[in-house]
Amino acid sequence: MADILIKDADALIDGKIGKHSIYIRDDKISGIDTEPKDFKPDTVIDGADRLVIPGLINAHTHSYMAPLRNIADDMPFMDWLLKGVNPVEDKMTPEDAYWGAMLAMVEMIMCGTTTFNDMQMHIHQTTRAAKESGMRAVISRGLVGSDYDKNDVRIREALEEMEDGKECDRLSFMLGPHAPYSCGPDYLRCVADIAKEKGLGLHIHLAESVTEVENLRKEHNCTAIEYAQKAGCFEVPCIAAHCVQVTDQDIEILKNRNVSVVTNPASNMKLGNGFAPVPKMIEAGINVALGTDGAASNNSLNMFHEMSLLALIHKGVGKTPVCIGAEETLRIATENGAKALGLEGVTGKIAKGYKADLAILRLDTPSMVPRNNVLSSLTYSANGSEVDTVIIDGDIVMEGREFKSLDVEKIYAEAEKIVKK
Repeated sequence: MADILIKDADALIDGKIGKHSIYIRDDKISGIDTEPKDFKPDTVIDGADRLVIPGLINAHTHSYMAPLRNIADDMPFMDWLLKGVNPVEDKMTPEDAYWGAMLAMVEMIMCGTTTFNDMQMHIHQTTRAAKESGMRAVISRGLVGSDYDKNDVRIREALEEMEDGKECDRLSFMLGPHAPYSCGPDYLRCVADIAKEKGLGLHIHLAESVTEVENLRKEHNCTAIEYAQKAGCFEVPCIAAHCVQVTDQDIEILKNRNVSVVTNPASNMKLGNGFAPVPKMIEAGINVALGTDGAASNNSLNMFHEMSLLALIHKGVGKTPVCIGAEETLRIATENGAKALGLEGVTGKIAKGYKADLAILRLDTPSMVPRNNVLSSLTYSANGSEVDTVIIDGDIVMEGREFKSLDVEKIYAEAEKIVKK
């Protein structure tokens, strides 16, 4: 690692954009506007016509799914899952999953994402790809089952991977029970008990579709949120993806149990599942973060697109233009994501002592001109192509939209091979 100076750039700090110089030493921001003692930059980045923002945080995705982009579009949710995605997914090898994850990470970095929360299917492959790409990641092995069995092979694999990945401080782990329709109550209780024993959080899909909620009503006489609560999922830090089909009582439970909700607007719309009541959740005091979901259901991993959708759809659905603004949207995509992932105080902000996880955007692009309100432009105008340079953990991983260490052409070629196979 080397000392880096980003000199005289516009920067998003504490919800406001102003001119700043940012000093990076090793993996952290060591100063803002005040030069640290004995600071001798190895690299100086000219901030002219540049905007520095905290790296975006994709709080729910499935990186290995990138090669499944556009294979099962325009299908009902359960058909998409059972007839479209699952048959192809079942044919993927661990090596396929690795290249899929690499493709996803290239896309995320190019759109300014520095941290992601992943539910994977093939053990070790997301971890391997994250180490090589330089990204910060929270990783969960997807878990499915019906019985209380602490020796379940998937759980054992997940715990073994945590041991293998603990030497990389950019990686952290959770347990990932997939969803109420794939995890019986005894199995969920087992996973929750292990999470409690090991001091881990949970990452789960909840209340994503009408079918899921209707079936739970018929079989267990409860909502998806109540089902998860009864099984102990909220007795540990929990990230609940989607939460589209929720009641007012569900929202109260989520708030009282400090569950972080990750909304995924594009995926939820594409699969016809509806819109999570995000303004109501925010009003209740729930920590709401933002994710893309996987490329099979989005179909991109572009957090700028997701931010725009988040702000716009709720204005339209709620018939009010003031329910979610640009500043709040950016906070949801950065600070709130960090809080959900257990990385509060580590990343998600430009502040002294925080990790140097930053995206640098060009301001001399059509989408950012004129500069009437640069903060608003990040939500309503930017599309991700403005991202010029990305720094993660103090390392420049992309500069001038060129990757420093990844062989992007090889990654593209391997992804094409997977599809042909």
